Amino acid sequence: MSRAFNFSAGPAALPESVLQQVQAEMLEWRGERASVMEVSHRGQSFIDCAAETERDLRELMGIPDDYAVLFEQGGATTLAALLPLNLAGPDATADYLLTGHWGEKALENARPSIGTHVVASSKDSGYKSIAERASWQLSEDAAYFHYTPNETIHGVEFHDIPDVGNTPLVADFSSSLLSRPIDVSRFGVIYGGAQKNLGPAGIVIVIVRRDLLGKHGRKLPPIFELENQAKNDSMFNTPPTFSWYVVGLVLKWLKAQGGAAAMEVQNRRKAEILYGAIDGSGGYYRNEVATACRSRMNVPFFLANPELDKAFLKQAEAAGLLGLKGHRALGGMRASIYNAMPVEGVQALVGFMADFAQRNG
Repeated sequence: MSRAFNFSAGPAALPESVLQQVQAEMLEWRGERASVMEVSHRGQSFIDCAAETERDLRELMGIPDDYAVLFEQGGATTLAALLPLNLAGPDATADYLLTGHWGEKALENARPSIGTHVVASSKDSGYKSIAERASWQLSEDAAYFHYTPNETIHGVEFHDIPDVGNTPLVADFSSSLLSRPIDVSRFGVIYGGAQKNLGPAGIVIVIVRRDLLGKHGRKLPPIFELENQAKNDSMFNTPPTFSWYVVGLVLKWLKAQGGAAAMEVQNRRKAEILYGAIDGSGGYYRNEVATACRSRMNVPFFLANPELDKAFLKQAEAAGLLGLKGHRALGGMRASIYNAMPVEGVQALVGFMADFAQRNG
C-alpha cells in the first residue's frame, strides 16, 4: 500500500486510523453479523451509535441543550435551500454576506423562497478579503443573517464571529467544523457538509436553536420540515447510516487528539508553515488573500509562471502529494489542510515546493 498525502478540498482526507477501523468492521459491525451499511436504522445497535455520535459532537462543540442536532442527507447546498423555508415566511427578508463562491451559492439557493439582501460583498476585489464591518448594510428586520466562515475555494476565513445584534446568525461551517473552538450560543444555526473535516460525503450536520423551528407559517412537504427531523432524532426517513457511523468514528478520533482546542494549535502550525513557504519564496509562489483573513483550512497559491502549473501538479503527484489542483474558478494550486492532514504532510509539501522552485527557477 502506498497512501499519499491528500490535499483535496472535499471529499477530503480522513484520519488513517478511522479508515482502518472502518476496514476492520466492514463485514461485521458490533457483533451484528452484518455490515453497518446493512443493519436497520431502527435497530437498537444503530440507534445507540447515532445517539453516541450526537453526544460526542455536543461534548466537542459545547452545544447547549436548547439546540437540536440533526444528521441529514445531502450536503450544505441542500441545507442552504431548506433553511430559508424553515426559518422564515415567504414575505420575510434575510441578510447575506458574500465572501466567496459558497456564500454566492447559499444566496442563489435562498432566492426562490425568501427575500434576500446582500449586506456586503467583496466580489469586485476577487474575494481576496472580507468587507469592513463598518460598510455592512444590515436590514432592520432580517429573519436571519447568513455568512460562510471559511470559503473553501477563495481561501478566505473569519477568525472571529461577526456581531449582528439580535438577528439569528446562520453559518455554513462545512470546511471548518471542529477546526477550532467556537461559541455555539452565538448562532441560530450552524450547518456543514461532513466531507471536508468530519467524514465522508452524503451527510450534513445541522445545529439549530430549537425556538427557531416551526415558526415559518408555510405549508411545507413533511420531508422538508426540519422540525420533523428534530422530533424524530434525524430518522424521519432513512438516514445516511454509513456516513453517520464514520462521522462518529472521526469524532472519537478528535476526542483522542484533544478536541477542537488541540486541533486549533495544530492547524495554526500547519498554516504558518505553508504560508511561510509561500511568502518566503521570493515571489515564486504567491497567495493573494489579505493576510488578516487567510484561511487555515484552504490555501490557494499561484506560481509566478503559470506555464509550469501542469509540471508542478504532475511532479507533486509523483512525490505523493495529491489533490493540489486549484478550483477551476481560480486556477493555480490549492492545498486543503483540514484536521486529518498531519503536520508531516505540510512539511512534505513545502519541501517539494522548495525543490521544484530550485529546479525550475
